[in-house]
Amino acid sequence: MKSTILALLLIGLVSAADKPAEKKSAPSPAKAREITVPAGAVEVEPYTYRYTDPDGKKWLYRKTPFGVMRMEDKPVSAEDAKKAQDEKDRLIQSTSAVEDGDSVRFTRQTPFGRSEWRRTKTQLNEVEQAVWSRELQKRTVVESATKD
Repeated sequence: MKSTILALLLIGLVSAADKPAEKKSAPSPAKAREITVPAGAVEVEPYTYRYTDPDGKKWLYRKTPFGVMRMEDKPVSAEDAKKAQDEKDRLIQSTSAVEDGDSVRFTRQTPFGRSEWRRTKTQLNEVEQAVWSRELQKRTVVESATKD
C-alpha cells in the first residue's frame, strides 16, 4: 500500500515537472498620473493653491507629505456654514482663559479629560481670540462693579 502511494506521488511530481509553468500575465496597472500644482495656481495658504482650469472648474491643490492632493473648490452651503458656526460657538463657550504674562493659558474639558494649552497674545486664532475677549469683558465688568 505504501509503495503504491509513493509511486503515485512520484508519477505526479514527474508529470508536474514536465509541464512548462503557465505564466499568468498580470494586468498592467493603469499608470497613475502624478498630480502636480499647475503653473497658474495661486497660493492662498501655505501649501494650499487655488486654480481655475480652462473649463471654468475651480480646484484646490494641497501639498502633503504623501504628494499633492486635488479637490474641487465648492462653495460652502448655508447648512454647513451654520454647523461650523455652531461648533465654533460651542468651543468658545466651553473654553476658559487666564492671562499668564505675555501669553494666555486656555483650558477646555474634552471627552478625554482636561485639555490645556498656552499661546502668546499675538498668535491667537479666531476661537482663542473670542474666548480671550470674553474673559477681558468679564474682568472689566467685575472691576467696574468693585469700584462703585
